Amino acid sequence: MTRVRRSRRPGRLLTAACATVLALLALAACFGTALLPGWDRQDLALGAAMPDATHWLGTDALGRDIAQLLVAGARSTLAGAALVALGAMVLGNTLGLLAGYLGGRVDAVVHRLADLLLALPALLVALVVAGIGGGGYALAVGVLVVLTSPGDIRLVRSAVREQRHLPYVEAAETLGLSRATVAIRHIWPNVLPVVVANTLLNFAGAVVSLSALSFLGLGVPPGAPDWGRLLADNRTLLYDNPSAALAPALLIVVAAVALNLLGDRLHEAFTDRGRS
Repeated sequence: MTRVRRSRRPGRLLTAACATVLALLALAACFGTALLPGWDRQDLALGAAMPDATHWLGTDALGRDIAQLLVAGARSTLAGAALVALGAMVLGNTLGLLAGYLGGRVDAVVHRLADLLLALPALLVALVVAGIGGGGYALAVGVLVVLTSPGDIRLVRSAVREQRHLPYVEAAETLGLSRATVAIRHIWPNVLPVVVANTLLNFAGAVVSLSALSFLGLGVPPGAPDWGRLLADNRTLLYDNPSAALAPALLIVVAAVALNLLGDRLHEAFTDRGRS
């Protein structure tokens, strides 16, 4: 028993650390601009300066405080990624439930559609579509929602097919409940734990993808507080103020790693609970 507890302790500490990091980032995204206003205040006379007591991470070429820009950029980066993950979850869960529960032609059509979308390189397609459409954050988010949903479709479809012929489903159908009621109120809650874990993994992928699009100039407009855009705008300041480029890059990595680790941990926990 002691060995089991010791082996689980590092995993719990890592999960707690990831949850704490994500909670702090969520607070920055929700209340950062209210706590640290003035991210767009410029000081051209100061320009790019190294960190000091006034500017903890220094300033960029326009004299804007890097720390305030990072806090303000959390909203753009994380909110867009959350929309991608939630949108893919809604679309994937809807189609996955229909395919797994109804089966037949509906299952065949949805399954082929998911396979087709999975064959497309998501980031490359997003680059092409955003480039043709003239860029824009909303367009990038919409494209990533569609291209992220196939993973959710296949996951939910497989989980629903496992639940489809279990006794509790047959009992609900025998009572005369509608298909929608059986699928949504009885099957989907048993699939939800795996869906939550997968949504966190999609969240991490969306953070990286949206930051890459912003870095390439196809996401937020120039000058906007976004981690990917800050990395692109400040990559030439490595000798004047390295933290102007390294800090947003580090935040992108930390957010993605924390989401991935927490998603993996939740998936393991839900899987172990299901086996028990």
